[in-house]
Amino acid sequence: MAKTETKALERTYTVPLRREYLKVPNWNRTKKAVSALRQFLAKHMKSEDVRLGTALNNELWKHGIKNPPHHVKVTVSKDDKGAVTAELFGTKKEEVKTRRPKKAAELKKEEMTEVKTEPVEAAP
Repeated sequence: MAKTETKALERTYTVPLRREYLKVPNWNRTKKAVSALRQFLAKHMKSEDVRLGTALNNELWKHGIKNPPHHVKVTVSKDDKGAVTAELFGTKKEEVKTRRPKKAAELKKEEMTEVKTEPVEAAP
């Protein structure tokens, strides 16, 4: 059976970030831009549960911590439980990944620890 998601509300916003992130030192600008985006969406969508998509997060952090974008266009949807999900405008909603993929070094360590040790028979 397919899982159906009902969206109670869906909107598109162009969120101005510059006015907020100029209030903090330049080494904290993108952090402030993310918190300003969350605050803007919480106010306009009337919910405290705000989640940002990976494409949106990558767009905010694309030029590092000192140079966030001046404004960002987002598509925001609010489900019937009150959870607000924001995605970068023009991108499709991706499935939420619960775990990050393992790195090659971690896989190698696991293989080394999973080596089966068989009992060695004593020579007669």
